[in-house]
Amino acid sequence: MTSADNGFADLGLRSDILNALTTLGYEEPTPIQSEAIPPLLAGNDLLGQAATGTGKTAAFALPLLERIADKIGKGEKPLALVLAPTRELAVQVSEAVHRYGRHMGARVLPIYGGQPIGRQLRELSRGVDVVVATPGRAIDHLQRGTLQLGDLQVVVLDEADEMLDMGFAEDIDAILTETPSERQTVLFSATMPPRIDRMAKSHLRNPTLIQIEREKTEPGEAPRVRQTAYLVRREHKPAALGRVLDVESPTAAVVFCRTRDEVDQLTETLNGRGYRAESLHGGISQEQRDRVMSRLRSGTADLLVATDVAARGLDIEQLTHVVNYNVPSAPEAYTHRIGRVGRAGREGVAITLVEPRENSMLKTIERVTKTKIPMEKVPTVADLRARQLELTRSSLQESLMEDDLSRFRVVVETLADEFDVMDIALAAVKLAHEASGAAADEEEIPEVRPREDRPRRDGAPAGPRRERRGPSEGMTRLFLGAGRSSGIRPQDIVGAITGETNLKGRDIGAIEIADRFSLVEVPGPAANDVIEQLRDATIKGKRVTIRRERQPR
Repeated sequence: MTSADNGFADLGLRSDILNALTTLGYEEPTPIQSEAIPPLLAGNDLLGQAATGTGKTAAFALPLLERIADKIGKGEKPLALVLAPTRELAVQVSEAVHRYGRHMGARVLPIYGGQPIGRQLRELSRGVDVVVATPGRAIDHLQRGTLQLGDLQVVVLDEADEMLDMGFAEDIDAILTETPSERQTVLFSATMPPRIDRMAKSHLRNPTLIQIEREKTEPGEAPRVRQTAYLVRREHKPAALGRVLDVESPTAAVVFCRTRDEVDQLTETLNGRGYRAESLHGGISQEQRDRVMSRLRSGTADLLVATDVAARGLDIEQLTHVVNYNVPSAPEAYTHRIGRVGRAGREGVAITLVEPRENSMLKTIERVTKTKIPMEKVPTVADLRARQLELTRSSLQESLMEDDLSRFRVVVETLADEFDVMDIALAAVKLAHEASGAAADEEEIPEVRPREDRPRRDGAPAGPRRERRGPSEGMTRLFLGAGRSSGIRPQDIVGAITGETNLKGRDIGAIEIADRFSLVEVPGPAANDVIEQLRDATIKGKRVTIRRERQPR
């Protein structure tokens, strides 16, 4: 296929970019590419809503390369800057821009934390055309004077909502003040909350607006993401998760946890059950992270247990299941997580384990997403055994259809002189079933009813009751005197803490938001500093009472 046959030619891209796309096997632009590339080539700012997996990287990278093409390789200062929330996404975007611009000689450099800064300093001093950076490392280089942004023609804010959730709002503002006012600015976000609108009004000039929704399922088709929830007590959650995974048999799954400790403990538990599980959180090095991702993509691991922050920016093609080990505290987080599966026409599965105290949070997610999430019973021991027998039957059927079994005939013929052939087959199935590790006895997991379904003593329906648990190990829970009725969201609390203290978003633990108050877990040694720094700070424009949570008697 020549570049003239490539559907991208109609968008007005130059021939060397079209040749690169042809070499890479790109044939037709995705909807977001068709809508975003022409206005970007025309020099417009752009505000786009699009989820991961829609082709948005090429949507901004191709016109970015077109815009700087005549100056590529001629200067030392970067011509384009892409800001991304995580090092994983920064690397992915950098690799994509390099592939698209290789024939043009584009010099692309990812800069992020966890990588030796010496190499970044050397490459910046030699001269680069496109820098793809996480905000924190970009600020570091700006303060050192090693990142010069005076020649920038294009700035891209990729997954802007994630960067704001991680507390990077001030860093982004500081970075953009160092760029030329006549630059072209591109902002992509999976969601469009008011804070994104405020950022767009501050930094974009009359932007073209694009909104790309995920493909809707046609009437009568199975949904691309099958969503389900299981109500289970906290102490039974590891066993319930194992039971659900045994029945579901995912090709690859990501299990989301709230804290690093929970990730490590659950990974150990799952490996003890025979799964090949890997952990991913802010406490592991970039080298360890790369090894984990390599194992998952090669199939030598089948489960990734991760915190939200550590898993942002991941794109795993073979992913079939997403599991929320806890109910996400924000509907946007739930939507973002389950959007990782069900892509490219493949069906995905989203599973949520719901503690009784979290049932109201699940109802909020249903209301905001306008989706009913069926509440199912945790599979029983009988369900598990039936599934295991089905897997054994499938394995035997595959062997009967594909394997050469002639060398085993003598065994059957010899036994047939003494036993019935059906009894021989039953014994063989038993041995195959036990060899698969499926014969372990398990205890039943008690069924739990939602709290609002439990009758009161006077016979009236009961309202939801809160079940307070202690903070995670090493964490201290703080009380904030504002909640849902004041419009407080988890990202507001994270932003306030990271903006006033030295803590990062990944350091903050579980957040619970009630109607008139909120609770947030912070590392124990930092609790006094957080209280002191937030005493005079405001959240959502209001000064908020903050103290250690009073333990119930």
